[in-house]
Amino acid sequence: MTTTGFDYTLTRTLEAPVEQVWAAWTRADQYGQWASAEDVVLDVRPGGGWSSVMVIPGGTRVPLSGRYTEVVENKRLVIGMNVPDREELVLMTLDLAPEGDRTRITLSQTFDTVENRDQSEFGSNMLLDGLTAFLAAA
Repeated sequence: MTTTGFDYTLTRTLEAPVEQVWAAWTRADQYGQWASAEDVVLDVRPGGGWSSVMVIPGGTRVPLSGRYTEVVENKRLVIGMNVPDREELVLMTLDLAPEGDRTRITLSQTFDTVENRDQSEFGSNMLLDGLTAFLAAA
């Protein structure tokens, strides 16, 4: 993915230690619970593949897949997603920073169009809302 374009960065502080947040992102059983995803497969290592079926409000099922390009346990995931009609993966960077018993999470992406950026930013906010609720209930 190019480094120029339309980007967004979302930052939140989560009420959970970094190890718990990492597990939520990297264990298929946990990820499916908070990300509204089914059939989750996560091979969390550089070059490892992932796939899931996102269930969006209204019940529409959207198959997603890609691979991890960078994995630094409890610190960073760079997750690539396959997008139709595009050879390069669309990358999302997830950074985790411990703040005592809490975790600061930062998600960022860059897109070719403002429409794709806005759509992804909306989806990422929904993901973070789900993650926040999941961690609060844990």
